[in-house]
Amino acid sequence: MRFEVSKVLDAIERRLSTDPALARGVVDLAEIIRYADLDNGRPASVLRLGLVVDALARYLAEENIQVYAVVDRRVLSDADLTSNERMVVRRWADDGQVEVVQKLGDRLLEVAGLTGLPVVTRVPVERLPAAQHPWLLNEPGRLLAPVPGPGGIALVPRVKGPVKPATGPRYTGVLARLWHCSEGNCPAFGEPGGLFGDVTRRPGAQPPPRMRQGVPTCPRHDSRLKDAGPRPPAEALVVRVDGVVRTRFVVGADGPVVVGRAPTEQGGVMLGPWLSGEARRWVSRSHVRFDLRGGQLTVTDVSTNGTSVLRNGSDDEDDEISLNRDDTHRLGPRDVVEPHPGVEIARPGQWASGGAVNPSSVMAEAPTMAMKIVPR
Repeated sequence: MRFEVSKVLDAIERRLSTDPALARGVVDLAEIIRYADLDNGRPASVLRLGLVVDALARYLAEENIQVYAVVDRRVLSDADLTSNERMVVRRWADDGQVEVVQKLGDRLLEVAGLTGLPVVTRVPVERLPAAQHPWLLNEPGRLLAPVPGPGGIALVPRVKGPVKPATGPRYTGVLARLWHCSEGNCPAFGEPGGLFGDVTRRPGAQPPPRMRQGVPTCPRHDSRLKDAGPRPPAEALVVRVDGVVRTRFVVGADGPVVVGRAPTEQGGVMLGPWLSGEARRWVSRSHVRFDLRGGQLTVTDVSTNGTSVLRNGSDDEDDEISLNRDDTHRLGPRDVVEPHPGVEIARPGQWASGGAVNPSSVMAEAPTMAMKIVPR
């Protein structure tokens, strides 16, 4: 059982990110691990984070989602967690995969407000400072309550009304800048060349700073941050195969990203696990390369069989552009890159739904006792 738990924690770890361009929701880790009704188990369990990740994936109908987890530093020494769980959470904190704060306060709402992400919390909307965060009432679907039930955990919008999709990060104000913490080993805002810091993450992938009376502050060290210049431009893209959004990736000015069946280039996006039949034979090991130069996103065909670009996502043949090897095309806001019919790459928001009826679960290897649901 110990081995199974470790496998689940490893699976959960791959779903953690404080990169605003990749995260799909914001959660309070301390609240989740102590929400015993989720599995009717121990007073505290990190495995519950996996249940919430799965629930958010079902809510968004998307595969392989990542979550932005915020944790009060006291959780790092919580005696109700097993020694292995404490070790894992500390590693997540030291690697910058979760954000550690001195005191939670309204940090979840601040992150959500700056990034446009939904928040998963048990706290009723009536107890939240809606005056400081008006999106709580104005954008149904962004405040989500986890509800246990016989069919698994479900996420229910706290505010009634037509659900508005999350807008994604808005790189304005403090998000348009890079920040550095005076603590050189800060996992989120460390100086370049520090023990952790920016050398371990995509340039520009910093989380939002915490605002203290209008001053950008490090959430972990509660110290004033130094302005380190403009944030490098970046574009998030999603991969959809057979109508299902499978993964997300980011193209930055620091270098290209290659997408293909099994690219050997560093940072490449592998499509092989989602391809079958003719698509697997057609899509090259390295098929297309995305570059961001001068703020313009381009796609270059590097394949054997060629690539189509659907202008504005149109199915009309007159709007289709064919790329052969080494051909480059500047992508419009709604253009869709199609290495093979049914294999599509575009910006987030191109499709109204992620298309996944039953997304793959991070809890597949979990011990049965950790997945028991309270009957209602």
